[in-house]
Amino acid sequence: MNYVLAILLPPLSILLTGRPILSIIIFLIWVPAIIFSGGLTHPMFIILAWILIYQSSEDRRARRIERANRD
Repeated sequence: MNYVLAILLPPLSILLTGRPILSIIIFLIWVPAIIFSGGLTHPMFIILAWILIYQSSEDRRARRIERANRD
């Protein structure tokens, strides 16, 4: 679901991954980039959001494995 949201609104998707400060910075860059480039830079933000979503899911998976190994 978050990957689909990243296509439409990358800053919101980044916010939902748990990175609020980065989301605000990306939003402040994303809006002028969309306006001035006519949407040509939008794929760059989509790829950034997908990388951050993947990274957060890998972090969760690693924490889950660590907890399982401790028990």
